[in-house]
Amino acid sequence: MAARELIIKDTHRALWYEDGVLVHEHGAGRYRIPRSKVLGFRIGPSVEVALVDVRERDLTLKGQEILTSDKVAIRVSIIVQFRVTDVRAALHETADYEDRLYSDVQLAARRSLASMTLEEILTNRTRLSEDILKDVKEAAATYGVGILRADVKDLIFPGNLQEIMNRVLATERLSEAQLVEARTKAEVQRIEARAAIESSRERAEAQAQESRRTAEVEAEVERIRAAAQVAALESKRESAEAYARHPALLRLEELDALKELARSANARIYIGFDKHMPADGDDGEGRGRAK
Repeated sequence: MAARELIIKDTHRALWYEDGVLVHEHGAGRYRIPRSKVLGFRIGPSVEVALVDVRERDLTLKGQEILTSDKVAIRVSIIVQFRVTDVRAALHETADYEDRLYSDVQLAARRSLASMTLEEILTNRTRLSEDILKDVKEAAATYGVGILRADVKDLIFPGNLQEIMNRVLATERLSEAQLVEARTKAEVQRIEARAAIESSRERAEAQAQESRRTAEVEAEVERIRAAAQVAALESKRESAEAYARHPALLRLEELDALKELARSANARIYIGFDKHMPADGDDGEGRGRAK
């Protein structure tokens, strides 16, 4: 009787037992299993090899009917992704690690849903997945299974409740849309009011600046006018002083004025004479007239 050969793929691990005692844990490779009997006589230990798949796998729990904390019966489907991380624990700590994992996930889902109301389940669906993962991950590690993720695949409600919840969700979405619209309208009004206030402030500042510029210009005009008047008076004062010191200058001004009048044919000059000194054209009262 020839020895047997065992080939282990990279996707599996093997536990090697001799006479029921675990001797080795083998990885991928080719192994020779020696003969234990020859012609009916025992010549060596009896060898058994248990293969374990260590690839990532899915476990699906379909249609689990569970009561929520407010006594609503819902049906939930859950998918769990896992892989064997400890081959020895997976085979030695439990009779069937997949069945054990199925039961653990089922119980974890019931515990989580029993603590939640229907509204909480609808508004926070991820909580159920998080609760299952947290609850099962530690327990599964004790029998050599690592939990990668746990997700709620489906939630099914009773027919009439489904219709009611659809209406509730539609109402909530409408309310949210109306709230967003109201907030948007209020924000637009606030922006417009701020813009109007800013525009009024800018106009007021512009008017104030224009008023200040106008007042400054008027003040400058008045200052120039007053300075001109002062200068004119000063000139007249100087002229009066000059005439007082030099009477001949006043006479020259008179002669210049007469010269200018003489250039006009319509000009008239009236000169008063002493009544004691009659002249031609005397009117008997000492007043003379000349042209």
